[in-house]
Order: sequence, then C-alpha cells, then structure tokens
Amino acid sequence: MGTEVRILVDAPSSSELNHSISAAFREGERLNMILSDWEGESELSQLSRSSEFGKPFPLSQELWEVLLYSQTLAHQSRGAFDVTVGSLSRLWRIARHQKRLPEPQKLHQTIQRTGYEKLLVNESNPTATLTTQGMVLDLGGVAKGYIADQMLSIMKKSGFARCLIDAGGDLTIGDPPLSARGWRVEVGGISDSEIPPLALSNCAVATSGDLEQFLELEGKRYSHLINPKSGLGLKGGAQVTIIAKNGMTADALASTCLVLGLKEAKSFLAKSDYNSMYYLELHKSSKDLQVYELHKNETE
Repeated sequence: MGTEVRILVDAPSSSELNHSISAAFREGERLNMILSDWEGESELSQLSRSSEFGKPFPLSQELWEVLLYSQTLAHQSRGAFDVTVGSLSRLWRIARHQKRLPEPQKLHQTIQRTGYEKLLVNESNPTATLTTQGMVLDLGGVAKGYIADQMLSIMKKSGFARCLIDAGGDLTIGDPPLSARGWRVEVGGISDSEIPPLALSNCAVATSGDLEQFLELEGKRYSHLINPKSGLGLKGGAQVTIIAKNGMTADALASTCLVLGLKEAKSFLAKSDYNSMYYLELHKSSKDLQVYELHKNETE
C-alpha cells in the first residue's frame, strides 16, 4: 500500500516468534497483491481495468469483504468515503507536483468516472461491476487497516497476542505488554497538552490529516487528501484521530470524518451503529488549535 509496516511484540526472542513474524509479513504481502492500486497486476488493478467491459468481475473473498464494507460506509456517509476516486487521486497528485490546479475541463471529465454509485458489489456472490469506462479504484483509505487486522490475527493465533502492527502510523493493537495497562500511543501531528498519551489494547487507532502534506495556491491551502465531491484537495488544515474495534474501521472512519468536517462527523458518529469508542479531534490550524472529543459507549 505504499507505506512501511512494522510489527512490535512483547515476547522473548525465539524461533517460534521469528516464524510467526515472517508468516504475518507474508500474509501482508499476499494481501497487498490483492488490495493495492500501487501494484499494476494486483487484483484491484485488474478490477479497475474491467471497467472497459462493464461486466461482473469475480473477486477473492478478501477484496469482496473490503468492497462490501467500503460501499456500506459510502452509502452511510453519502459519498464522503468513496473508493472510486482513483482517477481523481492521480490527477490531484499531478497537480500537486506541478503546483497548479487541474484544468477545469480535465477535472470535470475525471469526476464523470467516479462515484460510489457506479461500483456495484454483489452481496450474494463475490463479484463486482464497474459501470463506467475508465474507473480506477483506490483502497488507500481502508486496505491498510484490513491488512493490519489480518497480520495481527496471525500473531494472536501463533500465541503472540502482546503485539502491535504499525502500518504507516496507523496502529492495530493486541493485548497490552506485561505489567502495563496498554500500549503507549501518542497522537501525531500537532503536539498539545490537551491530547494526553493513550494506553490502548485490543483496538485500533488511525489518524488522517493534512498538517504535513498540503499545497498552497493563490492564498488557499489544499490537502493531499481528496474531497470525492469536488475532486480537489480538502481545505482547512485539519486532523482526525479515530479509535475503533479494528484497523479497517479506524482507517476508513478517519478518512470519512476528515471529509465530513467537525459538525457532520460528530453527527455521523453519534448516529452510526458501530459498537466502538471513538476519539475525534479536528485541529483547525497550528496557530488556533481547537481539540474536540467525542466518546461513544463511555463505559468502554
């Protein structure tokens, strides 16, 4: 998925531990060749190319599961989360490199090839259909978390549950280390006394924001992260951190809430049926820091 992955384990060195870590990384590499748009021959890339034909494409169980979840979240968020933005992501990447906005006509044409309604995932059997030619899928907002979940599962099944998977800063966490209440996690981005270090176990935490990667043009600041509706980078300078039951959920909700913005994100999470505790922060800017917290299921 274009990022570095680390495994941290609280256990004595042993051949069994080395074997388990190797098995977890092999699983990560296997899933990467299914879910990554960075790999031209991945299953996801092949699915994108099937848009030229508009016919049902057979899916592996793993890609089917991720797409089903993604489409459910897309409908719930009314398109704030959208895995069909691959062509827009590539167009914006070029614009950032050239330090200029995409040409309006080119942007309009690209937007016509996006939209979660144009991705049809069959709920009764593992197939998907892309209904518009030239569509490109991008699972960057969900696949890292899913892969980390599966890697952690292997570590747990191997008897090494005191483990943490770090996928580019997004953490999927198992049992706490010995003699500790949880793994110590410091939220990245802006450092502030109102955001204390967290002690977490058996959950996942993901952060999404544009505090480090952004583009300033004509006095406006644009994130490297895409607004699916406008096709341009998000505006405003914000960061969201989500704690959820697993990596896929935390990963996807962090991206979703960033697109929604503070007011809509709080309403969306409050109405959602996710059985998790959420910790939500939006930082308006480094000069005018505002921290907001939303807790669901206070007893957890």
